[in-house]
Amino acid sequence: MKTTLKSLRQVRANPAVSVFVKTHRTHPDNEQDPIALKNQLKVVEDRLSEEYDKRTSDAILEQITAKTDELDPNYNLDTLAIFATESEAKVLRLPFDAAERVIIGEKFATRDLMRNMSQAVHYYVLVITSEYARLIEAVDSRLVKEIAGESVRQEQMNELTFPIKNTTLPTGSKADRTGSSDDHSYLKEFMNRVDKSLQQFRNIDPLPVILVGDSRTLGFYEQVCDNTSFILGKVDHLPNLEDGRAEDIIEGVQELVDEKRNTRYESALGDLEKARNEKMVRTDLQQIYRSAVEGNAVTLLVRQGHIVPATIDEEAMTLMVSDDATADGVTDDAVSEIIELVSHNGGEVVFLPTDKMDEKEPIALITRY
Repeated sequence: MKTTLKSLRQVRANPAVSVFVKTHRTHPDNEQDPIALKNQLKVVEDRLSEEYDKRTSDAILEQITAKTDELDPNYNLDTLAIFATESEAKVLRLPFDAAERVIIGEKFATRDLMRNMSQAVHYYVLVITSEYARLIEAVDSRLVKEIAGESVRQEQMNELTFPIKNTTLPTGSKADRTGSSDDHSYLKEFMNRVDKSLQQFRNIDPLPVILVGDSRTLGFYEQVCDNTSFILGKVDHLPNLEDGRAEDIIEGVQELVDEKRNTRYESALGDLEKARNEKMVRTDLQQIYRSAVEGNAVTLLVRQGHIVPATIDEEAMTLMVSDDATADGVTDDAVSEIIELVSHNGGEVVFLPTDKMDEKEPIALITRY
């Protein structure tokens, strides 16, 4: 997702149209989603016809229609985002809430999405039993999707695609209950195949992984895993692993997700103190903005909820804080602009709870030099 948002941020067009529609994950609520989409597209049509010529308006609407006409609401998440120019359109299903709106400008409205993604823990859950392996993608406590055979990402793989059934066990084997060396060998072979598929999938779309299974099977997997550095942890007490709801499995790993989030907080604060001693920290918003533009950003720490209106001059690389977020030329949330810049240039963004970051210093940047 961050890679997609980064590519969208690079687009410059006149106009660049961004559309956000609230959607629903389940029936019957998702029956209203096509109507909500139609209403927002009518807003797009009206605004384009008022502000641009018919050729431009028709070209953009044609691009959007080509991408949205066949959308199946049964696959919706929490927000539908559409980004369109005269030459192309991209549709994203997002696992978080975004304000419903239409924005027309010379670049896409991606900053709020980048803020949301920067605050989230994005991960896979690898569910493994002696006979079956599932791969689930999630953000925080929300399911993104369970990876299935028709996945675009899996089409790039030459290893087995998820879900994976163990076909190596001989008929009548009880590898999940016996201790025979033959059964151990078959089980290790299956774990090895699963690991090769996971490693290749992560090469295409790298995210950390939580392992879910019984302790014995997880032990076999860890023995054959080629690279364990991306594993956040493991959970060995969840029921219904082969046919349980993905949402229930996601709920069952939230303690680990919270631990990961807290570890990220403590690590960032430790890095901040070390950088202070080396005089590699910026706390002035103008200095932070300039460093972000120049690519001189390692980690940006932001107090949750911190928003600052400001006037930004991209050519001069200046940022002037404003008292009036509604004034002409004022960006209502300059912090999100900085977040987007830092992420775009390869830096990390960490949001800290209000009890971990002093309100007197709600933002700090660790610089590269």
